[in-house]
This record gives sequence, structure tokens and C-alpha cells, in this order.
Amino acid sequence: MKLPCQTIVWDVLPAIRAAIAEELVQLGVSQQEAARLLDMAPSAISQYLSKKRGYRIEFEDDVKVAIRSIAQDLSNGETESLPQRICGICTMLREPGPGCGHNCKSDSKN
Repeated sequence: MKLPCQTIVWDVLPAIRAAIAEELVQLGVSQQEAARLLDMAPSAISQYLSKKRGYRIEFEDDVKVAIRSIAQDLSNGETESLPQRICGICTMLREPGPGCGHNCKSDSKN
């Protein structure tokens, strides 16, 4: 049995981080700076961008807008509320039902 929190930790959070990293790079932020802003290793950013990590979920438009907003704020130096905003995205994904089956689609082959 796979618990919803396992899905969040193993699939959803990496997908959110990957999407934020991708948005940051599209905004002209370097991978090194994206890593600093997201408090992670540059190698993790590289793996997110090359689809080696965090690629299993395709988000719906409302989540994409929230992710884009986070990336824009981070690129402008606004980092104070990052954990709460990422938690807000997880909440958006869970609200309609258990786990994240409503607003995201998993491509996982598990």
C-alpha cells in the first residue's frame, strides 16, 4: 500500500521543485543561482532540467500558474515564504480528493 504522503515525498515535491527550477531558468536565472534560491545542490537542478528527476507529474494550469508565480518572485529576490507557498501547491493538489489524483497526472510506471 502506497500512502498519499509517500506520493508527495517521492513524486510531487520533486515535480514541484523541477517545475520551479525550469521556470527560473526560463526567466534567465542560472542553474547555480536556481540551486541557491531553492537551497539545493546544483546537480539536483541539472537533473531536474534534464528530466532525470521530478518528471513524473504533469500539472494542471492552476498549479502551473502558482509555480510560475513562485519562480518570478524568487527571480526578483523574494524568498521569505517559499516553504509555505510550496505547501500551498501541495494543498491545491490534494483538495479535490485523496493523494494527488485530481490536479496532476502521474506518468509513473509503478
